[in-house]
Amino acid sequence: MGSMRPTDTSHEIHLALSQDPALRRRFLVLNEPIPGNMRFGILLEQLDWLAAETALEHARRAAPDAHVVTAAVDEIVVRHPADADHDIVCRARLNRVGRTSMEVGIRVETTEPCHIASCYFTMVARDGDTAEARSIAVPPLEAADELERHRVERAPRRQAAWRARLAAAAEPPSREEFDLLSALHRAQEDDAFDGLLAGKLGIESWERTYPEQENWSKVIFGGYIMRRAYELSSLCAERIAPRRPVIAAVNRVNFFHPVQIGDKLHITARAVYTEGPAICVETSIQRISRDRTASALSNSCLFTFVNVRPEMTLEDVPPIHPATYAEDARWLDARRNLHALAARMRGGWLGLGPARGA
Repeated sequence: MGSMRPTDTSHEIHLALSQDPALRRRFLVLNEPIPGNMRFGILLEQLDWLAAETALEHARRAAPDAHVVTAAVDEIVVRHPADADHDIVCRARLNRVGRTSMEVGIRVETTEPCHIASCYFTMVARDGDTAEARSIAVPPLEAADELERHRVERAPRRQAAWRARLAAAAEPPSREEFDLLSALHRAQEDDAFDGLLAGKLGIESWERTYPEQENWSKVIFGGYIMRRAYELSSLCAERIAPRRPVIAAVNRVNFFHPVQIGDKLHITARAVYTEGPAICVETSIQRISRDRTASALSNSCLFTFVNVRPEMTLEDVPPIHPATYAEDARWLDARRNLHALAARMRGGWLGLGPARGA
């Protein structure tokens, strides 16, 4: 088997929304002309499927019976609003291959073209689909030009940045953060206080999984799990946004345990931090086995929305006031994630950077 270049792993899907009325209807938020009329949760399903197909084909070059699982969505940054009036093209390729893991980069565009989003998925190759399955080695890639080498170099930097953010989450607040939190706590002592309390901004949902939602590994499709997490997060953001919350970024989605057919899912979404027009929503999914003998955290997610007026211009939202140590910790983690995202973004219709003070 000869050496493989990242370009040799390319895959693409074309969503012909302008030509297929049934497909277009599935992607609509409302059956009326509004800007950004696109169900982002359905797009997440398509992206996860494409990432899995791209990684699976590469893994099976070395192991014909290999499986792949989604380990994480490292980041999805939305550059421009999409709508279901225009065709969408999703182009995927492997950016980097480790021993058993693969980073799949996906660029989402309209056919005009217009850059909608950049996405990064981490997939892991396995030797089966049972709980006893083990990770297996995948063929290496050889970067042959400057652009491919640049993508290879950026992948570990993203991983390092995420590990740094995890470490930072355990750090105590800085003086600036302490002062901001103190002001939010003091405001609650005023008899006339009518601000947003973090403890009252959560919503939850329960559902059961069924065979129609399974993937080829006979577990529930990761894209479906992400869609359900996103949809509840969007409803949660609506509790704060005076206008309309629109997705700005998927900061991170972690996959910890596979969801089995027949599991109950307990999905919890909390609005934990706001800044300017941005709303950060933390969502977790707990799986409970059908016989109720096993329970585990399946996924943790952090989404950033922005509040927009009808013409899609940004409008600030009120601050969230944490009242407990746990709420303080979630506020700090979301704030640090938002600032890190703003520092990495270069332009884009959402205008998140540079981040402003709370």
